[in-house]
Amino acid sequence: MTPAINLLKQQKIDFDVLKFRHDPNLSNYAQEAAIKLNLDEQQVFKTLVIDVDGALYIGITPASQQVDLKSFAKSICGKKAQMADKNRAQAATGYLLGGISPFAHKKKIPVVLNESAKKYPHIYVSGGRRGLEIAICPNTLIKVTNATLATF
Repeated sequence: MTPAINLLKQQKIDFDVLKFRHDPNLSNYAQEAAIKLNLDEQQVFKTLVIDVDGALYIGITPASQQVDLKSFAKSICGKKAQMADKNRAQAATGYLLGGISPFAHKKKIPVVLNESAKKYPHIYVSGGRRGLEIAICPNTLIKVTNATLATF
């Protein structure tokens, strides 16, 4: 299993694992998960590593939406946000792009969850590998990751 799943099991967190065969020709991983698992794209969330003024943050937002980097920076009282460099993101999280989970990163990274997650009894996030999703209650994700909520 992945570090994310191991952490959730260790903490006795209620979650479900969903698997699908990842197509290596696709790079929109969260939308691929929504399609292959027949899930609502609004309920499938992508985990992004965002550089705000030189510091890394995890942004979790619906697969169907583009992240507004300016709003993201503003939500954490930052000035400038950009997607983190691929190598830096992978080194800090311990996961490959497309499989970055909100849980169990190599380094402590603040997590920001899009407020829209609160509309659902559970959301789907990466389980730490391409083709592996976790269904989890948004409140549980907030508790486990110490996430803040924002609109971005």
